[in-house]
Amino acid sequence: MAHRTLIAALASALIGAGAGGAAADTAANPLEDGPTWEELRGDVVGDAEIAPGDALFAVDAPYRAHDAATVPLTITQTDPGATITGATVIVDENPAPVAGTFTFGPAMAPLDFELRVRVNQYSNVRVIAETEDGLFMDGRFVKASGGCSAPASRDPEVALAAMGQMKLKLFGETAALSTPRREAQVMIRHPNYSGLQRDQITQLFIPAHFIDTLEVRQGEELLFSMTGGISISENPVFRFSYADNGATSLSVRATDTEGNVFEHDLPKDAAS
Repeated sequence: MAHRTLIAALASALIGAGAGGAAADTAANPLEDGPTWEELRGDVVGDAEIAPGDALFAVDAPYRAHDAATVPLTITQTDPGATITGATVIVDENPAPVAGTFTFGPAMAPLDFELRVRVNQYSNVRVIAETEDGLFMDGRFVKASGGCSAPASRDPEVALAAMGQMKLKLFGETAALSTPRREAQVMIRHPNYSGLQRDQITQLFIPAHFIDTLEVRQGEELLFSMTGGISISENPVFRFSYADNGATSLSVRATDTEGNVFEHDLPKDAAS
């Protein structure tokens, strides 16, 4: 009996340790101190003061990313009394750290916004939010590597042939005050080449070619815009909630670094 009890105790301890390890992977992974941000700070915000953002918004990103080339990053506003008008997403250790600079229209408040970024090595992924009261920062430390040089998921000819295709998904509607809110996802086909990937046949580097501007509107009203860089993932996806003004479609306009312009009117009644 004592032997069985000891075995049971050891098994319980091992299970607990395993559960603790799993919990550690999903527990909060706050920003870590390091010299990189101090080197970047002046280039990103100059001398502007930045306050802690944990009371204003939360950033969610995995502690260990399953795919370094498509790391999900979610920004969720926790103080509904404030207005977040813009945000800059930074991956400290990436070759081009500023993943994107975003502007948000009034219909996006309170902010609930998700995108996918590349992470090239273990790095802080931070968000600097702009409000009428100044700048606020929060973020997560993400363990991932090789995201900027990971091979593209599609053959280049196939990727270029589909480039610029877009799709809208809607996820229902909820009542928020007097205005219905809706959750949407906009998907854009584009290889978003980083300039660090190699052609799998020639082994030559594929030149950088990525979406550099994006606007999403409902009617004439801006929902959000982006100035992007190489740290935005291949085939960018943006999921967000917004106050629906009754427009029958969302219009999306994107440009890339090769001068291509992609414009689509995505009807809500055709969204899957």
